[in-house]
Amino acid sequence: MNVIIIGGGASGLTAAIACAKHHHVKIIERNPKCGKKLLLTGNGHCNFWNEDQTIEHYHSQNKTNLQTILNQATNFVLPFFESLGIIAKKKNGYYYPMSNQAISILNALTKTAERMDVEFLTDTYVKEIQKEEKFTIITSKKTYIADAIILATGSKACSKTGSDGNGYELAKKLGHHIIDVLPSLVQIKGTRTDYKDWEGVRTDVTLTLMEKNTIRKVETGELQCTNYGISGICVYNLSGLVAQGLHQGTEEKILINFAPWFQNDKKSFAKWLQEQSLEKPISDVLDGFLNYKLGNYLQKIANIKKDTKKEQINFYDLASLILEFPFEVKETNGFENAQVCSGGIPLDEINPETMESKIVKNLYLVGELLDVNGDCGGYNLGFAWMSGLIAGSKVGHDSN
Repeated sequence: MNVIIIGGGASGLTAAIACAKHHHVKIIERNPKCGKKLLLTGNGHCNFWNEDQTIEHYHSQNKTNLQTILNQATNFVLPFFESLGIIAKKKNGYYYPMSNQAISILNALTKTAERMDVEFLTDTYVKEIQKEEKFTIITSKKTYIADAIILATGSKACSKTGSDGNGYELAKKLGHHIIDVLPSLVQIKGTRTDYKDWEGVRTDVTLTLMEKNTIRKVETGELQCTNYGISGICVYNLSGLVAQGLHQGTEEKILINFAPWFQNDKKSFAKWLQEQSLEKPISDVLDGFLNYKLGNYLQKIANIKKDTKKEQINFYDLASLILEFPFEVKETNGFENAQVCSGGIPLDEINPETMESKIVKNLYLVGELLDVNGDCGGYNLGFAWMSGLIAGSKVGHDSN
């Protein structure tokens, strides 16, 4: 079969290698080179897989179909990269190339595809796809005919890499639906106007996402304080839920525990703070476990000044501020800052055993285009590899 893959990112390149064993494959890529976004992953180090592949690390409206995909492909990813010559190193369950460079992964994918006679059509933008007996792909340069298509255009995230959501429009015109697409793995803005006072602080915290006085999710890790709000992996892992809640009109609040090492309640912490301040100023007490800039910021909010006497300090309020700082969410940052998106083509509309569309025969859908997003830690690339391997190996099978 003549197969055209639209998108030369992680899922598209993987699908091309799997597919080229049996078919003639072309990749259409809008950028001058493939894998532009892949080079940015993990700050250029490319955390390409995670040992823990439980479904809790993935998010979709159809967990049943998602689990089918995971069950089918989880065990094939590491052998696939070994076959490409990638030597992996594992750190706390996270897999990286031994070179510690994303370019190693990209080179392994592109050079393998080239050896398998995959044709690369770069600097080419797909304008329209028409389907009769075969597919007609109208691009910015010329028109192509294909027996099958693998749509691997990515989402709207990280727009500087060329991701503009075009794949959603192509899929819609072919009859697919789109679950609202929102930024995920992205920074979160707060409602206060004084965040410049804590800008630059990095500290270990526990974050609790609250919606309607109900705990939605808890994350721990290093918090990065910014002049607009908060960032860091623990924040990214809450951001998809935050974006969805805001989109539905729900007020979002994150409680920040700046002293997660203290295991008791606020009353006990207040007593501890008071005892520690018997022989020294409260600012010195806070300096013992908080970044000084953060300590000063919290004292300012608690209205504790240099000349405030100890008997005037409400230690319970201060303890509450430290253990449950109320971060009121304004919004997330946008698609240009997001690593991935939530939403996309529903998994209901594909066969999870082949990634083939249930609406259009010989159309396969993979990667970020689908309603699947993962936590930080190699999960989004993981889904790209898995969906690409399944689709590429199943093209031409009569599955529907």
